Amino acid sequence: MRELYEKSAVPALKKRFSFKNVMQVPRLDKIVINMGVGKAVQDSKLMDEAVLVMTNISGQKPVICRAKKAISNFKLRKNLPIGVKVTLRGTRMYEFFDRLVSITLPRVRDFKGISRKSFDGNGNYTFGLKEQIMFAEVDRDKITNVAGMDIIICTTAKSDEHGLGLLEELGMPFRK
Repeated sequence: MRELYEKSAVPALKKRFSFKNVMQVPRLDKIVINMGVGKAVQDSKLMDEAVLVMTNISGQKPVICRAKKAISNFKLRKNLPIGVKVTLRGTRMYEFFDRLVSITLPRVRDFKGISRKSFDGNGNYTFGLKEQIMFAEVDRDKITNVAGMDIIICTTAKSDEHGLGLLEELGMPFRK
């Protein structure tokens, strides 16, 4: 994926947006994968399962996110584990992005592409997946709790237009 970026995406983006310098061309900065496990308040084994799933998907050990404050309506106390997240950079980031674009997203049933409107104004793209079992690395038999996840693709782009151009050149399947 990195070779694809350097050999075809950089010249195409340079021509499309008339960048004068190669360093102006946007690139992937990091990918953050976040999985909320709200049911872990009642059952602590679900957190272990989420850590295992996230490790299989990303290739590195996730960080356990804890509650910042107590909310009695959700039976939530301060410092209870409620989610896991992973920040991918470098080679692992490009490897994950390649698997996401070429294998995982096309496996989604009735997939028509992802929305073009989920940019944040600074060229970063966020989208959610409803199930973690669409990844090939996840063993469906060992999953007891089907949970969704958020994937944030951070770029060095200055605008949404440049971020969209970068992700299109890298093969992200956007809706027509």
